[in-house]
Amino acid sequence: MNVLRRQACILLAACVAAPVLAQTDTNEFPQREVRLLVPFPPGGPTDVIARILAQGLDAKWGPPVIVENRPGAGTLIATQQIAKAPPDGHLFGMVISAYTINPAIRSNMPYDTLRDLTGITQVARANMVLVAAPETPFSTVPELIEYARANPGKLSYATPGPGTATHLAGELFKKEAGVDIVHVPYNGSGPALTDLMGGRVDIMFDIYHSVKPHVEAGKLKLLALTAAERDPAQPDVPVIAEQLPGFEVYSTIGMVAPAGTPAPVIQRIQQDLADILASAEVRERFGQLGITPVGSTPDDWNAFVRSEIERWTEVARDNNIRIE
Repeated sequence: MNVLRRQACILLAACVAAPVLAQTDTNEFPQREVRLLVPFPPGGPTDVIARILAQGLDAKWGPPVIVENRPGAGTLIATQQIAKAPPDGHLFGMVISAYTINPAIRSNMPYDTLRDLTGITQVARANMVLVAAPETPFSTVPELIEYARANPGKLSYATPGPGTATHLAGELFKKEAGVDIVHVPYNGSGPALTDLMGGRVDIMFDIYHSVKPHVEAGKLKLLALTAAERDPAQPDVPVIAEQLPGFEVYSTIGMVAPAGTPAPVIQRIQQDLADILASAEVRERFGQLGITPVGSTPDDWNAFVRSEIERWTEVARDNNIRIE
């Protein structure tokens, strides 16, 4: 009886201690400076967002959050460094839509996205739009689809390069609309937009905030948003999903950590980020960048990543899109 009682006491103590240990781990984090990796050079939107969030985390944590820029290889350099880091929460980083596109189109990935990394939160998303050159003979998505079906292979769409989010959005549109439109890749958004406004290509998917000044100046025609439903702030702008049900593409920004990072630490980072993203000041600053804060849970962000990889893998396979 004494042996059984002693075993029961040990089991009870373990059950009680488990949440206490988790709470202790969370309260002790961070123990030193934290590094936040950004897969782009300083000054771009992702870098600006990272520095806004780092400033907020500094105020909450005490130990500094150091933003480090690791550009190159279509964001693979920074993400690989995150994947290989010690899983203690003291190094994590920013990712964009390429995070879910790269495993769909690359055969030589230096890490396994689903095995080597884990999500912290979807930080934000930005609306993408479909725009057209000013002289094109269509001004709406239905008119574009009708014209493209009547003239297969005659229209072209520009992208900043193969394998980008806008490239995959264009191929998804072609598939869903049943049209043949020629892909014209450029070396960056700038040259692509220049040729689009000059009428050398016909249409382009891009982040709304990037093309908005050209639309307002009459240099581009705004055909539709790529969101699931109309934006309450722009109720007169249609969405592609009204013609192609289920069509939904955003430019996403998230945060990830090495796989194996303790769940309490992940939760601590996510909850503190959610508080920062909910503040009026941060929402205003994001709004100036044309970006909507999200602050999703780790589970929701991981589920989103898995579903996006599956979707883009299918699009890439159907259109023979591979980058070696």
